[in-house]
Amino acid sequence: MFLTEVKNGANTVVGAKQTLKAIINGRAKIIALADDAADKIKKPVENACAEHDVPCEHIATMAELGKVCGIKVGAATAVILKS
Repeated sequence: MFLTEVKNGANTVVGAKQTLKAIINGRAKIIALADDAADKIKKPVENACAEHDVPCEHIATMAELGKVCGIKVGAATAVILKS
């Protein structure tokens, strides 16, 4: 679902801080989390998703997630914002 929405031009924000902020503020529609990201980044995002009932999809690598989001570097997390 995350990949499809990004390809369809969904409003996406990249980065752990921005992702957590979107979850807490109720603006997150769906989260993508790179499996190879550090646990200190993944755990707070996973916990916030569970607490706020936000779906979280896993992407194999940070490089793949960055590429999907249209940036030239890896990304640990990304979020699609609600319209």
